[in-house]
Amino acid sequence: MRSFDALTAALLQERLAGTCAPDDPVDVVMPVGSERWPDFVRERIARTLQPAGVLIPVMERVAGLSVLLTQRSAELKHHAGQVSFPGGRMEEHDRDIVHAALRETHEEVGIPPEAITVVGYLPPMPTITGYAVTPVVGLVADDVALQIDRTEVEYTFEVPLAFLLDSRNERALEREYQGRRVPTVEFHYEGERIWGATAHILVELRKMLIKE
Repeated sequence: MRSFDALTAALLQERLAGTCAPDDPVDVVMPVGSERWPDFVRERIARTLQPAGVLIPVMERVAGLSVLLTQRSAELKHHAGQVSFPGGRMEEHDRDIVHAALRETHEEVGIPPEAITVVGYLPPMPTITGYAVTPVVGLVADDVALQIDRTEVEYTFEVPLAFLLDSRNERALEREYQGRRVPTVEFHYEGERIWGATAHILVELRKMLIKE
């Protein structure tokens, strides 16, 4: 049996033990390939980033662990129509980046903070849109009912965690951005295309959970 097939909630917590929320949510770890980002993007990252938190909701289903993702509304001003984790920008009233991720999750898909068991964190990651995104990993019980805010989220879907942790399901490619060919990665699952920062976060999650 492959290690990602046997990953349970308890093992997930064990492998993320010792990770912690960042003291500085804009102290980012630059992803592989960022040296090929356009100059103005790297200059913006060096100058200023806005802190944001996202939740990686790991759903404890009878069939095994799965990751909940959202298809953002096409009507939004930012990141319209993209697949993403629930979450968003840290607001002045948020206590910390974890509070921001849980608050946004509650607002977008209706999962209350008390239904989420936070089990770990990934280092803050910069995006080409000027955010420093801290991924918060949380276990969500099987009996939680979603309440989707249709002004922000068109629909949700789930992908088995084992699928996302299998590196054979990653598609490495390049895309054109501001006159540069930049490296990126995608996942394709049952007609859904997972790309951009969301896909890169999933790759980083795999690296933390699976020692190859």
